[in-house]
Amino acid sequence: MNEEQIRKYCLSKPAATETYPFGPVPVCYKLGGKIFAQLYPYPEDYKITLKCTREVGQTYRLVYPDLLRRGYHCPQVQQPYWNTIDLNRFPDDELVRLIDHAYDTVLHSFSKRVQLELFAISAE
Repeated sequence: MNEEQIRKYCLSKPAATETYPFGPVPVCYKLGGKIFAQLYPYPEDYKITLKCTREVGQTYRLVYPDLLRRGYHCPQVQQPYWNTIDLNRFPDDELVRLIDHAYDTVLHSFSKRVQLELFAISAE
């Protein structure tokens, strides 16, 4: 997927926003103020870091050891909960699944009440 396709897909998620909290790069996609995706659109190092559960993160690191690693930028304690993916060679269908998982992981970190509020905001 190219940068614009990723952008459109992330922003198609209910209540998702695009932010630049660290400067022009990474481009961050958030839900309720929490990051679920960080896109690094450099042609020579095209990658994305996605939120994940420990189990899903480990599974994908085993399946794609040359294309996916623990969140490289995160403190050691947070690394199991983020995957950094080489986008130049990663299958698009798997990327969509992992973006969905990242979004859902953040969504489910909120209480049911907050989840309903987020969906109500996105419906306006």
